Amino acid sequence: MARAGRRPRRDRGAGLSQAPARQLYNPYPPMEILSADQVEAIHQASLRVLAEIGLNFLLPEAREILRQAGADVDPSGPRVRFDPSFVEERIATAPARFTLHARNPERNIDVGGNAISFCMVASTPHVSDLERGRLSGNFADYCNLLRLAQSLNVCHMIAGYPVEPIDLPPATRHLDALAAMASLCDRTLYGYALGAVRIRDSLEITRIARGATEAQLLAEPSMTTVVNANSPLQYDRPMLEGMIEMARHRQPVIVTPFTLAGAMAPITVAGALVQQNAEALAGIAFTQMVKKGAPVGYGGFTSNVDMKSGAPAFGTPEYTRAAMAGGQLAR
Repeated sequence: MARAGRRPRRDRGAGLSQAPARQLYNPYPPMEILSADQVEAIHQASLRVLAEIGLNFLLPEAREILRQAGADVDPSGPRVRFDPSFVEERIATAPARFTLHARNPERNIDVGGNAISFCMVASTPHVSDLERGRLSGNFADYCNLLRLAQSLNVCHMIAGYPVEPIDLPPATRHLDALAAMASLCDRTLYGYALGAVRIRDSLEITRIARGATEAQLLAEPSMTTVVNANSPLQYDRPMLEGMIEMARHRQPVIVTPFTLAGAMAPITVAGALVQQNAEALAGIAFTQMVKKGAPVGYGGFTSNVDMKSGAPAFGTPEYTRAAMAGGQLAR
């Protein structure tokens, strides 16, 4: 019998007490720290950046897609400019919501509206525990963290490698990592957009894991990726190759500018948000030029750097404000 005032000890093998697995929805209105006029001012400034300055698209195939769609492609270089009405016309074809399909149909999740999904952190370089301390990322711990994700009902999706398994050869790492992800977890899967081949391989592993046909995969989004702009105002070749493959297969791309104020973006939150929004709009519009109606998400990572050391600063007041304002721009 437990002593008075103390909770009974849980047996080590008793397992974790947790709520049943379910989709979560936010019943509250989203936070709005900017007025409607301020949001519109940032949006219009972003369109002006796209029209007058433009972005670099370093992949020739991407520039040809843009040219055929009607964007203003510089014939002598990688710079592409966009008419404001052209951008708004293209982003309007992106679906407002869609369903992500998991290996286990009970783990399918809604994306869009007030639906909320939680995932594990992605691509950390180190792993740590109480017995071994801090270690470089490795495949054994990668698999153990996937098992942890599978055990937690609140983890709705896999959105990257929970730790980078650097003991695997880089050229084939994605094959082992995706195979482990597909066999150890029944959630929706993730592939890194580091070129066309890796995305095609990842999509094929996802298709096999779901037991789906190619036509079914085209109709049912099942794998996500994140594409970062190489801020300021540039998309690199591997990212664009991955984006093209994902959009052609109608799989969701989360377009995520990585804008650090004071380094690769203006020092003010407003200026950094203008750049973030311009890069996001260009990327979202591009996915719709590849495949009209392809699912796509607006991501944002606007923070700031320490102005003394130049180191990225996370969790700052500026980061929090930019995240909330970025949500307003996305909506």
